[in-house]
Amino acid sequence: SPAPPSNAPAEEKTAVATSFTNPVYDKNFPDPGALLVDGTWYAYGTNGPVGNVPVLTSPDLVHWTEAGDALPEVGRWAEKGNTWAPEAIEGPGGTYLLYYTARSTATDRQCIGVAVADQPGGPFRDEAAEPLICQAGEGGSIDASPYTDEAGDRYLYWKNDGNAIGQPTWLYGVRLSADGRKIDGEPVRLLRNDADWGAHVIEAPQMVRQDGKLYLLYSANAFDKDAYALGYATCDAPLGPCRKAAENPILRSTPQAEGPGHGFLVSTPGGQTWLLYHAWPGGAVGSVTPGRQLWLDRVEWADGRPVVRGPAVDHPAVPA
Repeated sequence: SPAPPSNAPAEEKTAVATSFTNPVYDKNFPDPGALLVDGTWYAYGTNGPVGNVPVLTSPDLVHWTEAGDALPEVGRWAEKGNTWAPEAIEGPGGTYLLYYTARSTATDRQCIGVAVADQPGGPFRDEAAEPLICQAGEGGSIDASPYTDEAGDRYLYWKNDGNAIGQPTWLYGVRLSADGRKIDGEPVRLLRNDADWGAHVIEAPQMVRQDGKLYLLYSANAFDKDAYALGYATCDAPLGPCRKAAENPILRSTPQAEGPGHGFLVSTPGGQTWLLYHAWPGGAVGSVTPGRQLWLDRVEWADGRPVVRGPAVDHPAVPA
């Protein structure tokens, strides 16, 4: 919702500032990942007209401003045009690391690379000659999601793109080197597409810690269908074992938001939990325009379970 004019009555300013409506960004912005730096939220999305990695910035998770392309050039191992699902974290020495998916010229499969910048909005650069992860024999590797644990150890999660070649899909995890730019160990299979609601796909993992417990969020089913939805698993450690929740999915289609998924859980400075995700407008699932819009819903925790209050068009309170 737009900001009130500067000369608006105090009552109007207060009303606009304390509530919002979804979507919070009404243009196409698939597969969001987010990072908070010095009071500003940065959201990274799948490629589009803006460039390889479109970036939005926001002071409050509600009002978003377009901020250009965070990755002007993909790594030399990749071709331009299929840069998917980027996520960023803080790296060592004041750097930022962007994990992204692109098409490998050597294998013609989607693979994962890592790029580095000294600002969260980029420009990020990938100087590697080869991708970080490329499971070409399993259809490729996509949807990279980094996680830093309480001890400062880094991990990466992703999905093998098995559905691209008629094979099962798995969510994988692996430990990263201290600088976050190399794999440190063998990848571990954590979950696969074995639930009826997920059909042939499980994807978009994100590991989060809440109240001392680990949760692995993920989406499943066809991204361009209203059956696409979001679930979670609980994990004993960063590399599992993990167990899917019985109440899955915890976010599913409504008449206003179809195919909601590829969620990214964020914690605000005030200690609240919110979920950024994409969804198609009602009746327009699979359409090019406006495409997958950016939504934001509150997440509450009940007996150790995340409960998404959405998809909800109207929210009486903004994140705090």
